[in-house]
Amino acid sequence: PPNLTGVVAIAAGGYFNLALKGDGTVVAWGDNENGETTLPPGLGNVVAIAAGGFHGLALKSDGSVVAWGWSGATAVPDTAVQIVAISAGGIHSIALKRDGTVIPWGRNDEGQLYVPSTVAPVAELGTGVYHSMVMQTTGSTLAWGDDGFGQSSAPGTSTRRTPTGGGSRAPSSTSSACSGRSTRRRRR
Repeated sequence: PPNLTGVVAIAAGGYFNLALKGDGTVVAWGDNENGETTLPPGLGNVVAIAAGGFHGLALKSDGSVVAWGWSGATAVPDTAVQIVAISAGGIHSIALKRDGTVIPWGRNDEGQLYVPSTVAPVAELGTGVYHSMVMQTTGSTLAWGDDGFGQSSAPGTSTRRTPTGGGSRAPSSTSSACSGRSTRRRRR
């Protein structure tokens, strides 16, 4: 948008965009068919944003998550407390708790909400349209959900639509078709 200044982070969704300003407020623009650009009243104290296919997420400074947009992806579970990172997929989301566990919500068409029981403490997370992925504190990766193009099969595995493990942390960060990992405010 014209005259948008003070931006510290951005996120691109399906047909909309989000910008996080240095004062902890969020600006949204683009398609609003599912309420993607209709921000919840009083949204503030935001430290990270994520944009999915049809929904947006904001991580607040108190560790809570606010979601808006398509109703099937906005029911943040009560267990989503002490959150330190967020990621928005096509029609689902995942959040990383301070203790290293992952909380999923939204639609589960391809098993993208099934967090494998073998997930060790997580350092980073990401989402695609119908899959989810984490990097564990050990540096290994784990992905689950749709595997139609091998996106849930880490190198050296051959499974389909089931949790997979293997691979190692690549030198570059992992991102997804929708939003990748949450976009956090730059520290000054």
